[in-house]
Amino acid sequence: MPFDVQDLSGTFSVGDIVIALSLSFVLSAMIGWVYRFTHRNVSYSQSYVQTLVILGMLIALIMLVVGSNIARAFALVGALSVVRFRNAIKETRDVGFIFLVMGIGMAAGTRFYTLAVVAAVAICLIILVMYRFNWFASSIQRQVVKVQVPPDGDYTAQIQDVLIAHTSEFELVSMESIRGGALTEMMYTVRLKKGQGPGDLIAALGERTGGQRVTVLTGYDQTDL
Repeated sequence: MPFDVQDLSGTFSVGDIVIALSLSFVLSAMIGWVYRFTHRNVSYSQSYVQTLVILGMLIALIMLVVGSNIARAFALVGALSVVRFRNAIKETRDVGFIFLVMGIGMAAGTRFYTLAVVAAVAICLIILVMYRFNWFASSIQRQVVKVQVPPDGDYTAQIQDVLIAHTSEFELVSMESIRGGALTEMMYTVRLKKGQGPGDLIAALGERTGGQRVTVLTGYDQTDL
């Protein structure tokens, strides 16, 4: 009995495929360059940006396959639900870029070409404007202070005296035993007073901790004693 092979590609033309994939590639690449240009932190990943471009084209392909067929859409949802991603997203904005390329890919794959172009350009311009004028930046700079002290002795009051003298506000975030109970590590979030630097705080804490390690994390710099 011969197999009855049916090609459903006739529901869209070769031109539709070329336009959808090419447009999703160009717009996703543009979004990738905007992400690279506006990225401020040290966690930049080339593979992540390349994945954005691939994801945009993949979504366009999926939308071409799905078309207006509801049964096909549910089948694809079920198939994709078994995929598990183990890489943690480092920044919240990274999730936003993922959804952006997904939306652009969906628009290109469903042949809303004008919508895809206008939306991609408009959103990228908004991202560049927010980056250029540093929108929503907080003027309050906080530091994280890690202090290690011997478990015996009342060091908490001495540390707090130093923090009162050098910071305008502070808060104990955590306290844990490390190195098999040989040391206690306390972590504070602090806001330094005007004229006070991380080095001043480290020097003052070092005099109260019995020579144990003191670490001040300020932004993405780390100062140790």
